[in-house]
Amino acid sequence: MAAPMSWRRLVYSVYSPAIAGVFTRISDRLFRARDRRGGSSVLLLAPLLAEADPAPWRVSRPSGSAGAQGTDGLCTHFQWMAEHVPAFRVPGTHIHILTSPDQFYQAIKARIKKAKRRVVMASLYLGTGQLEQELVDCMEEALQRSQDDSHSPDLKVSILLDYTRGSRGQINSRTMLLPLLQRFTSQMRISLYHTPDLRGLLRLLVPQRFNETIGVQHIKVYLFDDSIIISGANLSDSYFTNRQDRYVLLENCREVADFFSKLVEAVGDVSLQLQPDDSVTMLEGMVHPYKGNRQDFSAAARKRIMEVVNAAHVRQQLLNRSEDSEDEGLSEEEEDTWVFPLVQMKPLGIQTDEQVTQRLLTDAGPDSTVFLTSGYFNLTGAYMRLVLGAGASYRILTASPEVNGFFGAKGVAGAIPAAYIHIARQFYNRVCQLGQQERVHLHEYHRAQWTFHAKGLWYYLQGQDRPCLTLIGSPNFGYRSVHRDLEAQIAIVTENEELQSQLQEEQEMLYERSTEVSSSTFERSDRHVKLWVKLVTPLIKNFF
Repeated sequence: MAAPMSWRRLVYSVYSPAIAGVFTRISDRLFRARDRRGGSSVLLLAPLLAEADPAPWRVSRPSGSAGAQGTDGLCTHFQWMAEHVPAFRVPGTHIHILTSPDQFYQAIKARIKKAKRRVVMASLYLGTGQLEQELVDCMEEALQRSQDDSHSPDLKVSILLDYTRGSRGQINSRTMLLPLLQRFTSQMRISLYHTPDLRGLLRLLVPQRFNETIGVQHIKVYLFDDSIIISGANLSDSYFTNRQDRYVLLENCREVADFFSKLVEAVGDVSLQLQPDDSVTMLEGMVHPYKGNRQDFSAAARKRIMEVVNAAHVRQQLLNRSEDSEDEGLSEEEEDTWVFPLVQMKPLGIQTDEQVTQRLLTDAGPDSTVFLTSGYFNLTGAYMRLVLGAGASYRILTASPEVNGFFGAKGVAGAIPAAYIHIARQFYNRVCQLGQQERVHLHEYHRAQWTFHAKGLWYYLQGQDRPCLTLIGSPNFGYRSVHRDLEAQIAIVTENEELQSQLQEEQEMLYERSTEVSSSTFERSDRHVKLWVKLVTPLIKNFF
């Protein structure tokens, strides 16, 4: 967690110097005699607003590192990732890009029904509608079938959700899952992660509707036996119907599935455990996330989670070296793709995804092209500097106001689309000030009656007309993803032409529904941003 900040430092970290000067003169009079611990409850947010950007890894490029020979030139180019995170070789033919919410939904239902050993699902929340109930019914059928089949081992179902989002309202994720937990107690585990940053007076003051802004479990992993879907989509009806996201299915990739199963288990171990009576408890010996000591919880959680990451890292290094030194008769086609899991949990002191992403953006040279998308365009300061200062060509896709998930919301949330207009305009103006319009292009996604939630990037090396690398998963490239939430995604590096074509088609499908932003875009009447929205935009950038 960031070091404590004074009120003056807090204001200067969020607002421009001119506005900050006004606030700090007022604050000097109001709070002169009070330190941070005895001051206004607003100061409880101060530690959550500090942004410290770690330097990306500086590692020399290997000319022939162990594990690179399977896809010599390409994988050597990105082999530095294997020095820091687990690296899994998989056949590119086992990876499939899903393109629609319905495909995503049907894939989950079908694989729950077929699962024999395990169903592991991590999401922000489970919705409460009919489509979500059908998923619960599929789990019930699979669990009952497992009990009835004496020749197969019991199916185990593990679900990881966020505590705050999963407990909101009288009918919520917990009430949807309780009947399953009550009926199949020995086969079910439901874990509810609670951020350690929502505690004490802050936990009492922040309304239920907004308490998730402090930090959430945001990983989206859906695993069935040895197959897994990595996505940015939640288990909610809009994500199954008309909310565009990204989804990748890895079929029969046991090592990758085992890794994410253990990762979800580790996060579950440091989470609250839902009981059949709707109470929650912690595992014996585990520090409580908001009643226990903040530093002790984070240290214990980091240790538990990094045990999984480090064990997989060492195992894969040994395995890859062994495969390189022994001829196992595998063709180059069968080992033409690498999968690198990237985890970001800065409240717990884990920032692998941030460091890898920074390194990728740093290394993107003048002859490279990066297509980057985020439903909420809010790059961190470090990512912004790298995009504006690097040599690669960028085409950035974000939601138009009408497809922003908060469009038409009541209260303060209804101002969020306008705040993102303001953020986009500030970015576009900066691009123009630096004379980068030919290199950095901003696009807006449009689609009637839909919302846009896709995130990730596609990376093209010099002379390539198809992407050789993609990042796909839960991170948004924004402040929340980097500093507040638990996130996970995968980097896929491939020479498989069919998989590259799938990635190219996915990228084209999303961008063909977009229009490029120009200075005239922000002059339209529907892009007017009120002064008060501009003033609160720095806070929205940090919390939404």
